[in-house]
Amino acid sequence: METISRETWKEPKTYPEKVLQFGTGNFLRAFTDWMINEMNQKTNFNGSVVIVQSTERGKVDKLNEQGGLYTVYLQGLKGGKPVAQHEVISSVSRGLNLYRQYNEYLELAYNSDLRFIVSNTTEAGIAFDEGDDLEDRPQKSFPGKLTAFLYHRYKAFKGDLSKGMIILPCELIDRNGEELKKFVLNYANLWKLDDNFVQWIHQANTFCNSLVDRIVPGFPKDTIQEMTEEIGYKDDLLVVSEQYHLWVIEGPKWIQEEFPAKAAGLNVKFVDDITPYRTSKVRILNGAHTAMTPVAYLYGIDTVGEATQQPEIKEFIEGLIYEEIIPSLDLPRDELTAFAKDVLDRFANPYIHHYLTSIALNSMAKFKTRNLPSLLEFYNKRKELPKRLVFSLSALLDFYKGKRGSEEIKLTDDEYIIELFENLWGKYDGTTERLKEIVTSVLQYEKHWGMNLNDIPGLTEAVTNNLIKIERQGLKVALKDILCKNPNI
Repeated sequence: METISRETWKEPKTYPEKVLQFGTGNFLRAFTDWMINEMNQKTNFNGSVVIVQSTERGKVDKLNEQGGLYTVYLQGLKGGKPVAQHEVISSVSRGLNLYRQYNEYLELAYNSDLRFIVSNTTEAGIAFDEGDDLEDRPQKSFPGKLTAFLYHRYKAFKGDLSKGMIILPCELIDRNGEELKKFVLNYANLWKLDDNFVQWIHQANTFCNSLVDRIVPGFPKDTIQEMTEEIGYKDDLLVVSEQYHLWVIEGPKWIQEEFPAKAAGLNVKFVDDITPYRTSKVRILNGAHTAMTPVAYLYGIDTVGEATQQPEIKEFIEGLIYEEIIPSLDLPRDELTAFAKDVLDRFANPYIHHYLTSIALNSMAKFKTRNLPSLLEFYNKRKELPKRLVFSLSALLDFYKGKRGSEEIKLTDDEYIIELFENLWGKYDGTTERLKEIVTSVLQYEKHWGMNLNDIPGLTEAVTNNLIKIERQGLKVALKDILCKNPNI
């Protein structure tokens, strides 16, 4: 069986190079490059991607061997039914290794067709390194590499304002476009680049904040043989992704005319303020993941998919999202419920095995950022406690005992959190008084929460009552009380 390439495939069309991409990883290839492939097929975008590999090791050699071609295998639920489909992506023209092809990288600055820059260099990638220099080949940091490229483009076109770039970072940090622009300007200052270049950065280039959402498991090591038989060719770069995708881009409205993702039927939103969308994703998707994890795991379940198949856990998750998290948010309810339905479909994806123990990493910090705001907002609006979020907090405290029956739970968190729970549970003697002490001590730990949660009316008692039931009767029995219409929390 032959490996896919431009020679063996059915002569895919080539397109002008319009996009410079920093990052060869699975996510961008199954997200941005897949979207551009869709736009080429369904709109007049007519553009291809040059992928830059900014580390010494990566995928560009294999990518070039395959002529930029690879397969995206989409797996997930559509209309409540499992759907698996694959397509060959032909939107990538070539890859460049900056350590071997830095001159070719700078030559791209002279390409008048080039218009977009996309990146996904991990959350740590958007950072400033004072050791970077304009003459480095390449610079260590991604913002340093980007600044050098933009400076060469500025010089290549003599400051032409029409030759600036639309920059769409996909790193999962808040206000990623603003952060990236800040570091570019820092390098311009560090390297003493002329003021006209700084003005060109401001006037000719658009740095967009963006939010991306798609689960991309990557190369299917366990099932590649079966998939290869199905598609009929070898592909060392095949990447598996869920069906769902969302890209929220904060920027001027005219961008969507140049980047016609919506016209291609893609779930891309161009907005004036990304904040509510980021909030809804963190609270609904990430928040539900975090809140369900200790409950489902202590129930005896190991994966998210299994949790959605267990009736009581499913009822808990749906009630958590629709009756507690969504009412705490200030976005149109129809948008939130539509997003929530997508989230629940994604949780139930039969193709993806998302282990609860992986979600449980650093759960205390996750509860603080993802769930505590919902709990506080719900209380502020209703003057009552959200029973499921409170129960999740109780289950979380029990989870940090480090035991599921006789099975040991490997806890991963900041050292001070681990020490706190080891000390508290180490003193547990089976008494109600000691359980109350555990709850009070954790809730009052201002170093972690930023406040004393015991000050929230009724919270200490509710968490304690839940924890007592979990310890004395087991989580399954305690959960039944929470699922009753009028439980006493």
